[in-house]
Amino acid sequence: MTSSTAAIPGWSNAGVLPPVRPEVPGSSLDRSPYIVDLAVFVDHFATSPERMAILDDLLQFRADLHQAGITSGFQWLDGSFLEQVEVLENRAPRDMDVVTFLDLPSGQDQQSLIQRHGTLFDPKHVKATYAMDAYFVVLGEPLDIGSVRRVSYWYSMWSHRRDGLWKGFVQVDLDPSQDADARATLNLSGGIHHE
Repeated sequence: MTSSTAAIPGWSNAGVLPPVRPEVPGSSLDRSPYIVDLAVFVDHFATSPERMAILDDLLQFRADLHQAGITSGFQWLDGSFLEQVEVLENRAPRDMDVVTFLDLPSGQDQQSLIQRHGTLFDPKHVKATYAMDAYFVVLGEPLDIGSVRRVSYWYSMWSHRRDGLWKGFVQVDLDPSQDADARATLNLSGGIHHE
């Protein structure tokens, strides 16, 4: 899977990413989840020390996934991190929500992966270590009603705020080749957003 070099749309008047890119028809495929390069995501959201710390945690989480052999797939990124919570709720974001859609490493099944790298799949450990709520979906398995329901669940949960407002979220590739540029972007940003 390849990422796009497309930009992430700016905040809507409601302080969220729009669910469909502004000025395109509602039926356009240029909609959430917005598929972007990891460095584009980092550059867009590295606007404060708190956001930079969460982005640093995301990059460390990805590095640990890669170390475990999880290098193929993609991630949906969302939560209040992708909202303008500084304005909406008068606070900095505290974490990020991440669903990792992954291809199992060669020669491993879910059980062996969890046995070898269980802390990466332990919600309490991940929250404490990486400041994120992390969820996982294994790709390449037969499509059945359960897998359709899981993807529908994530999309429906993440495409709305708790108050029912439609919003967008972002997708990045899990390929490790994107992480060096993203790390360099974070290191250069100094908390200043470059439009």
